[in-house]
Amino acid sequence: MSLAAAPETSTAIPRLREHADETADFSWRVLALVNLFRAILGVILLLTFLFITEPRIIGEQNPDLARTALLAMLGFAAAELVLLRGRKWLAPIHTYMQFALDLVTMIALLHASGGISSGLGGLLIVPVGSLALLISADRAFLLASLATLALLVQQTFAYLQGTTGSAQFVPTGILGAVIFAITGVVQLLRRRIVETEALAEQRGVDLQNLVELNEYIIQHLRESIVVVDSHDRVHLMNESAGKLLHAKPAPGGVALASLSAELTARLGRWRARGEDAHESTIVMGGEDGSLEIHPHFAPLGTGRNEGVVVFLEDTSLIADRVQQTKLAALGRLSASIAHEIRNPLGALSHAGQLLAESASIAPDDRRLTDIIRVNSRRVSQIVDSVLALSKRDKTQPERLHLKEWAQDFASEFTQTQELYEGAVAVRSDAEDLEVEMDRTHLHQVVWNLCDNAVKYASKTAGAIAVELGCGRVETSGRPYLEVADRGPGIPADKVEEIFEPFYTGQPGGTGLGLYISRELCERNGATLRYQARPDGGSLFRIIFADPKRWHAGD
Repeated sequence: MSLAAAPETSTAIPRLREHADETADFSWRVLALVNLFRAILGVILLLTFLFITEPRIIGEQNPDLARTALLAMLGFAAAELVLLRGRKWLAPIHTYMQFALDLVTMIALLHASGGISSGLGGLLIVPVGSLALLISADRAFLLASLATLALLVQQTFAYLQGTTGSAQFVPTGILGAVIFAITGVVQLLRRRIVETEALAEQRGVDLQNLVELNEYIIQHLRESIVVVDSHDRVHLMNESAGKLLHAKPAPGGVALASLSAELTARLGRWRARGEDAHESTIVMGGEDGSLEIHPHFAPLGTGRNEGVVVFLEDTSLIADRVQQTKLAALGRLSASIAHEIRNPLGALSHAGQLLAESASIAPDDRRLTDIIRVNSRRVSQIVDSVLALSKRDKTQPERLHLKEWAQDFASEFTQTQELYEGAVAVRSDAEDLEVEMDRTHLHQVVWNLCDNAVKYASKTAGAIAVELGCGRVETSGRPYLEVADRGPGIPADKVEEIFEPFYTGQPGGTGLGLYISRELCERNGATLRYQARPDGGSLFRIIFADPKRWHAGD
């Protein structure tokens, strides 16, 4: 099903109901107006009947009949006012009932006032013509025929009584023709109204579908969009932007500052400047820094102080794509490395080993064989790291009690590295903290981080001190494990490069340890971040996947 069809199908029945309700409301409004005309006309005729007696305009031939007809007209108008307000009967019933009572009262009033010469017969045109708007053409002309026939019957009866002459038949016939003509014109108008209404309804459906389609597209765009007015209040926000700002998709009227103070400040600086400025990204998600957003602003009007469309670009997605591209390149390269480098490397290493075992080699030359052996081992480590990274084995996540796991790891690492007891300390702010991650991957990542901490910390004065810290990020509630040391730290201008492949700040390093560690974390839905310690040293924090997103059934 197409996007355009989806909203139309889902709202077709409500729209038909709304159209039916609008048509019914039009009928009730016409009936109410005709009844109002009847009430006003009855009051005017009654006042004329009561106060103008010489010469008498109303009820010249039969005042009692005229009085009765006028009181009946007013009484019916009052009763119809109550009935129309309650809407207990259908509109067609009111239509035919109003016509019948108008016809009876007007014919009686006409007969009591001297016939067609009184001029009261023309008052039938209004109710007959108005009510013709509410019924089909055949029924409208039927009512016109009944009105004309009633006029002719009244004129014949008055002629037989001797109150009117034969000459009054001509104006009676003319009045009947006028009633037919008015009915025909009203029917043409009704047809045009119906056609216009149908066209307007179709245009309304098309416009509504277009609005819903546009809203559907906007809400499901991958790009994050926020529309704010001149007062920095949100008027529109799609689902993608809502996820970035941790808000509902469309909180109309909400102040942007309540969603992101940094974004509001950035928008204020953009409004104040006369030209675009390239600024750094905005870190969202609190202390974990799990989102880095680069905002772009586009004015909706001619100036920057009017409405603005804010495009939020998640730079982490771009970085992920770049890393995936690099990883794919490494994967393609790894096959060649395995064949083109490892085999010759093995031959060189074997030859160096045989040369070192030779009895005729001089002591000074034996140092060269040590260089061959050390560098061959280093190249072999690089090949092993690249091959391990390119395999991209599927993860096998499992639930781990983080503090217990960290204590076991610290004991294993201390014994393996032959460190003194207490060189790796564990502190935890949450005793019952659980995480979900592949145990092998977590062990590899933390071992790599601790190994780097020991190597770098050993160059500084004092004992080696590595800390494993566990806790939860205050803003997002995500669990974390951090590895901290008191080493020299990482220069600020090198922080962005430490996770790049083949970057190393230590002679003899492969430059792949931190890169592989971050890749392993991302495969498990975690992130690896670096930050400098306030009192000196480095801190690497593993922010695990949100516990709320663990799959059901665990």
